[in-house]
Amino acid sequence: MSNPAIKTSLNNDVAIYPLKPHGHPLMGVASPSREEIRAKLLTDKIRHISMADIDALPILNAMSHMAFQARNLARASQIFEAMLRDQQCGIFLCLAGSLISTGLKQIIVEMIDNNMIDCICSTGANIVDQDFFEALGFSHYRGHIDIDDNLLREASIDRIYDTFIDEEELRICDDTIRQITDSLPPKPYSSREFIKHMGQYLVKQNKGQDSIVRKAFEKDIPIFVPAFSDCSAGFGLVHHQFENRGKPMVTLDSARDFLEITEVKLAAGESGIYMIGGGVPKNFVQDTVVAAEVLGKEVNMHKYAVQVTVADVRDGALSSSTLQEACSWGKVSMTYEQMVYCEASLAVPLISAYGLQSGAAKGRQARRFAKLFKD
Repeated sequence: MSNPAIKTSLNNDVAIYPLKPHGHPLMGVASPSREEIRAKLLTDKIRHISMADIDALPILNAMSHMAFQARNLARASQIFEAMLRDQQCGIFLCLAGSLISTGLKQIIVEMIDNNMIDCICSTGANIVDQDFFEALGFSHYRGHIDIDDNLLREASIDRIYDTFIDEEELRICDDTIRQITDSLPPKPYSSREFIKHMGQYLVKQNKGQDSIVRKAFEKDIPIFVPAFSDCSAGFGLVHHQFENRGKPMVTLDSARDFLEITEVKLAAGESGIYMIGGGVPKNFVQDTVVAAEVLGKEVNMHKYAVQVTVADVRDGALSSSTLQEACSWGKVSMTYEQMVYCEASLAVPLISAYGLQSGAAKGRQARRFAKLFKD
């Protein structure tokens, strides 16, 4: 007998499966076929949370009188509010980790719609494997951590912690990137320029109306992915370059990425960073201050900075390095900065909703930094 779902009063249309032992929904199915595995596991789609689902103000105002990460979360929300109220401040959103697959896409789209961010710097997975992937009509699914990953491999299902992705659909995403690449004049591109063409593709195909890539394209918000080949885009680009060896081809120029992000910082003047995770996006945006100085330009350190992370500061790694440490490098001012040691799916909806529901974004003008570049 297959394992029955356990209903809860939390939400009657969400099924809770016991996790141990071997508590996935195929428990008790003897030698399921590949088709049975796929049909059973690729059914329950991840639903993206909206800021309208959250009443953030009373929660965070109450947390401001608490301690530990509750107080840090409240202060981070207040700093994000201050970024939004500062009309001279350009806001960078940094995305690292698996964020879109976890259900945070709508939060980011709503920030774009409400002029709450001006530039995005991300890992490739969030922009290509997850957002662009969903824009093509595909989905991520609620999955299980207590499952045989060999079984998933045989069924062409990929797992990100407790979410599932159809590998066959990912291959379609890879090939779509190849098609876009093949359609472009052979030359070096920044990731921003390439992602602009991805946005144009979605508009032309009438797809992805709720996509970050398409929304950012329509609002002239530049998206940078400095490690662009480290995702599904890489497979499409590898195929393109393999087929065009010895001939002119499309390439990605990470140095140009760095220059263009620095040009956004110079145009922004005062700036704030809302960092979800760490890694490459965090480093590139923070380093724009130093890069501008190398270019002989006078530029202020990032005035505001919030980072949501679960990385451990004791290993000395970039992802976990504190914003106070960034001050020693001349990157981030110490006045309005806050580290929040919390998993992103918990903290980001609250911080973002606080910024919107406080009224701080009302009347904020779109900066349209993508227009800095004449491609």
